[in-house]
Amino acid sequence: MEEKKIYIHTLGCQMNVQDSQKMAFLMGGAGYRETKNPGEADVIIVNTCSVREKAAQKAYSLLGRFRELKAEKQGLILGVAGCLAQQHGDQFFKMFPYLDMVVGTHRIDMLPEIVSSLRQSKRRRISETGFRDYVSSLDIPAQPVCGEFSAFVTIMQGCNNFCTYCVVPFLRGREQSRPLADIVKEVEELSRQGVQEVTLLGQNVNSYGKTLPDRPDFTGLLYAIGGIEGIRRIRFTTSHPKDLSDELIAAFGKIPTLCDHIHLPVQAGSNRVLKRMKRGYTVEDYREKIAALREASPDITITSDMIVGFPGEEEEDFEQTLQLMRDIRFDNLFSFQYSKREGTAALAFDGHVPEKIKAERLKILQALQEEHTLEKNRALIGRTLEALVEGTSRKTGDDMQGRTRSHRIVNFEGSPDLVGKMVRVSIVDAYMHSLKGKIE
Repeated sequence: MEEKKIYIHTLGCQMNVQDSQKMAFLMGGAGYRETKNPGEADVIIVNTCSVREKAAQKAYSLLGRFRELKAEKQGLILGVAGCLAQQHGDQFFKMFPYLDMVVGTHRIDMLPEIVSSLRQSKRRRISETGFRDYVSSLDIPAQPVCGEFSAFVTIMQGCNNFCTYCVVPFLRGREQSRPLADIVKEVEELSRQGVQEVTLLGQNVNSYGKTLPDRPDFTGLLYAIGGIEGIRRIRFTTSHPKDLSDELIAAFGKIPTLCDHIHLPVQAGSNRVLKRMKRGYTVEDYREKIAALREASPDITITSDMIVGFPGEEEEDFEQTLQLMRDIRFDNLFSFQYSKREGTAALAFDGHVPEKIKAERLKILQALQEEHTLEKNRALIGRTLEALVEGTSRKTGDDMQGRTRSHRIVNFEGSPDLVGKMVRVSIVDAYMHSLKGKIE
């Protein structure tokens, strides 16, 4: 029997990356091998993101491009999954009449059944976007790419915060945590497969455990994973500042395998804007947490998210954001113009900022962050850092590439047999997006 193939195009966050890995794993059990070439696929899935308009437009563009493949290849099944699928549901069939299936964030586990039904009954359209009390796909173990030494592990899904700009609670649902024992067992198995670094995923990992009967907390989970033999690095994303506990801050100085890097989205440097965003903390609160993190782990790398042009943001608010950046000096920053999202409270707010002003503010903010990022990177020249070798450098093609505990990319001369090993690298130069080093 001829082997069938599936192509999955992933947009968005690490959670989507892992969801795509789970879809590939499930379809592998149904006889489908993953391919990187959509032209040879029997099933194509676009796994979408709806957090920002740009990601949504990318998904629409891809689906438009795949229309030609759909017309050329008889029997090709084309589907959309992820947050945008959850948001629009059956509307996708009106936007793209040639689409075969829409699979929501709570229905990934049904993918083989849906594809089989489309094949057997010749049905043109199947939509599965309903929420469930428990997301079954959370129990599908991580499926690291063969030969890779890092893996994502989902510990929870959903969010209960309902920030006024964010669609996540409407598309991923309310918070659901996995049992601590199940997560530990999964990481132990990953270690047996050769994985050395795990990144724990959740919309707000700091809230982990609140939905479980025994109410374990996130810090306790970190200590449990920190004791697993073979796991040499632990990372996590994303943290919410209002739920960042003293115990978690202290863990950075107490768990040797916990990497000295935290992504802590602040979103704005103005208390007035933060209140409108319904973030649940003040700028002063955030500053105190940053100071505590740096006291617990002096070398900690701190990255963040920032939104410019939120409804009602005045020049004074924007200047306060810039001042916060000057004071904290983030190692890196993911920054965006505010994007209107269907279903969010901010859509009805007054004071929407003109697009031109948003673009100008973003340009100023990003220029300032580039100064800080280069400053932080150059401060590492002369230091010796530990790097996990990931493969050949994407920048030069000749050097090897590793990643430091602080999540920076470092390129250095070396041989392919170093892949998967920890090496000590002396930093000799620094750029905006990478470091250059020499193995000691």
